[in-house]
Amino acid sequence: MTTENGPPVTSTSIVLLALARQIEDELTTALAPLELTVRRLGLLGHIAGVPGASFSDLARMSGISVQSAHSAVKGLVAAGLVLDHTARAGTASTIELTEEGARLLRAAREASAEVDERLFGPGADPVRRRLGEAVRAAFSLPEGSG
Repeated sequence: MTTENGPPVTSTSIVLLALARQIEDELTTALAPLELTVRRLGLLGHIAGVPGASFSDLARMSGISVQSAHSAVKGLVAAGLVLDHTARAGTASTIELTEEGARLLRAAREASAEVDERLFGPGADPVRRRLGEAVRAAFSLPEGSG
């Protein structure tokens, strides 16, 4: 979109959406050798980071339905990445990472850090570098952490 006599009008939303797609593509590529998707990584991270999270909590944090959360956790259980200690349907669950799930999460964090470094680190485009600095500052993440 352009103004009649000036440069293109830049929408923050559109710029961030385009950047988000690039980031997701990079993460997808980096996670592929681990046989992980961005969605599965998110679920593993939520399970590890929020002990005692319910299926409703996982669904809310992941932006998916509770039914999708159940299905996704079943897939993680089948892959040997999590344990679901649900006594029976309708009761509270205790979902936790297995040793393999914890190992895979560590490897995925390393892959994510490499993507962060490439896209937002010292060798990145100056605008992206500043954006990475702003995100870390906004969320109080120490310099150098994902």
